[in-house]
Amino acid sequence: MTGPEGRGRLDEIIHPVTRLSICGLLAAGPQWVEFSVVRDTVGVSDSVLSKQSRILEDAGYLEVRKGAVGRRPRTWFRLTPEGRTAFTDHLTWLQNAARLAAVQADTGTGE
Repeated sequence: MTGPEGRGRLDEIIHPVTRLSICGLLAAGPQWVEFSVVRDTVGVSDSVLSKQSRILEDAGYLEVRKGAVGRRPRTWFRLTPEGRTAFTDHLTWLQNAARLAAVQADTGTGE
């Protein structure tokens, strides 16, 4: 949900850098992305990706599909509509926070 005046919303589920990176990768399109591609792009181990993706899935932000290619099991991810909205709101909040920090630095009003 977007905050007042389009300020976005800090999302504590998405905010940790690994989950933010996962969401950023998946937000690039509506297609399914294979586990190994997410793992390698984000630069984490299988166990870290499994744990972090479970948190996103439990929050309703991530959809998981399991299947096989030949005889090898595979897992794919994509953001849910709720996940896309939460990610967009989180980015808006981060962008606004960065703008505010820049204005404060320029005007000398920061602490």
